[in-house]
Amino acid sequence: MSNKEHSNWSRRQFLAAAAAGTGYSLIVKAPQSLAAAPDPMERPGATETLVQYGEQFHPLAPEDAPKADAEPNMHKVELETDLVVCGGGMAGVCAALAAARNGIRVILIQDRSRLGGNASSEIRMHIVGADRHGGQAGWREGGILEEMRLENAKWNPHSAWELWDLMLYDKCVSEPNLKLILDTSIYRAEMRDENTIDAIWARCDKTEHLYHIKAPLFVDATGDSRLGLESGAAYRVGRERYDAFNESLAGYDQEGMTMGSSILFTAREHDRPIPYRPPSWARKLSAEHFQYRGLGRYEYGYWWIELGGVYDTIRDNEQLRFELLAVVLGVWDFIKNSGEHPDSENWALETVGMIPGKRESRRLEGDLIMTQNDINGDWRTFTDAVAIGGWPFDDHPSLGFDAYTESPYRSIPVDDVYNIGLGSLYSRNIDNLFMAGRNISVSHVAFGSTRVMGTCAVAGQAVGTAAALCLKEDCKPRELRQDSSKMRRLQQRLIREDQTIREVTNQDPDDVARRAEVSASSVVMDGLPEYVINGVTRDMPGEVENRWMGDMEENGAPWIELTWDEPETIGHVQLVFDSGFHRELTLTAQYPRQNRMELGPQPETVKDYTLTAVTPNGDEVILAEVEDNYQRLCRHTFDPVEVETLRLTVHATNGTPEARVYEIRCYEAE
Repeated sequence: MSNKEHSNWSRRQFLAAAAAGTGYSLIVKAPQSLAAAPDPMERPGATETLVQYGEQFHPLAPEDAPKADAEPNMHKVELETDLVVCGGGMAGVCAALAAARNGIRVILIQDRSRLGGNASSEIRMHIVGADRHGGQAGWREGGILEEMRLENAKWNPHSAWELWDLMLYDKCVSEPNLKLILDTSIYRAEMRDENTIDAIWARCDKTEHLYHIKAPLFVDATGDSRLGLESGAAYRVGRERYDAFNESLAGYDQEGMTMGSSILFTAREHDRPIPYRPPSWARKLSAEHFQYRGLGRYEYGYWWIELGGVYDTIRDNEQLRFELLAVVLGVWDFIKNSGEHPDSENWALETVGMIPGKRESRRLEGDLIMTQNDINGDWRTFTDAVAIGGWPFDDHPSLGFDAYTESPYRSIPVDDVYNIGLGSLYSRNIDNLFMAGRNISVSHVAFGSTRVMGTCAVAGQAVGTAAALCLKEDCKPRELRQDSSKMRRLQQRLIREDQTIREVTNQDPDDVARRAEVSASSVVMDGLPEYVINGVTRDMPGEVENRWMGDMEENGAPWIELTWDEPETIGHVQLVFDSGFHRELTLTAQYPRQNRMELGPQPETVKDYTLTAVTPNGDEVILAEVEDNYQRLCRHTFDPVEVETLRLTVHATNGTPEARVYEIRCYEAE
């Protein structure tokens, strides 16, 4: 078969050939099965580019575009803002919060009533990322995601998913610069010219509103690249050939195919037998289907209930939902009624998702398309690094659960935690469009690593911060990336906000703490006081190279001081405490994972402390007194004061016998 014939192979042809010749099988008992569904390539108006890649789906000409007056019963709402973020998953939430906290006006549009995307109570997937790098601890993401993880651990130790949803909602509605619009879908981009979005249209049928929103900058965090699709942004779909990017891991499955979607369930053990009767449309499964898929635990399952990679995971979503539910209930039927699992007698289903958790659809193309080679070392050449990743190259067969004669995944560790470049986070042909989440500019092989929500979240924080800088500097994303001084400012701003970027340390010229002499009341485990101004805010397990550690037991209230040769005027102090980056911290329904985590304030974190200034005339001024802290990043703004010495006194931690401080920063103003 020629390369051209290969790339134009339809999904229907692939499905038939795979089932007949490779051991794949579609065991479909439901009357409306995917096997009987119309080929997406054969629908009226379908395009053959479903299995190709490149620039696709250009916007309608203005005369053909739908007008608001075509909806006489909808109420038109005109809005104007600095940044529109489309999509309220973890990437979109972090992008919106980062931009708003950096002083620009943001509108965040989410097409459902809950934020969090795959991490919401509607889907219930736990957040993972660089923190799971090859089993190596110490790389948990910082920044806004860490703030949320610590907030959840403190106030939701019983792991209620709806409280996670509510926490995300609270973060957004409590941010003064952020307007949140829920249950609303973008459906059209209004173009100023072929390369610039002028405004977007979004609709909420629940409130009968049509929103027309103008802005200079936009973020597509929809996952499916809906804003990119409407604006004519270049994108790609599915797996590439070996020679597309010279990737050794390409070719795992048929070119053009994607990974599928999953529906998750939760179950609970009771004190009496709970019978189960499946509906007539549930799949009837046998032990053969689980030869590579374990059923060892019942409380949370199973990511490998996956379908859709040989179809269009967007436009076939309704049929995929039906088929995934048939598999979920067929799996539970096998657990309960096959006789193979008698220990399930007292177990009962508690929740079953109704929204498929989507892994893959469109990926927008940026000036940089990150590949396997970038992730495995070439990232060190990036001068535009803004975030980290570290999840393995994790790929799944396109037939998902129906590929039951083989492993449900291939997971190959990346060489190291790597940087993500800004060039992969904005569109190459739409000048004012950022992207964040699983739709960033990567090859399919690289996508296997970047698609997870921890990585999506830190990419979101990066683009939100970049958008704010673009507005302040009156530049476009590409211009920001090409200007080395602007890029350095962006990187310094990101690490000030606790974003990790490999090989980037605090070089902020406005941070006067860097000019101070540092001393402390005590030192334990070689945690020297001067480490708090060395510009690095994490240690690997077993290392104490970047944090001060003071003895709580001998001194009771250890202190650390910054002293200047000449007094400094200070109006803002920023502290970074230890929050246990060596352990996993996420919301999960898996009991073993919960048992490995600290569900509450992290014991390493400073709990009670006082921040005191000594003025040139010897007066002591209390700048802040804090009790019951549980956050890693703490900021204090006050009327500027002339300071000769700044002292941090630690009165209590959340458990450890030593005070642990990674960084102290001091600024004249916030």
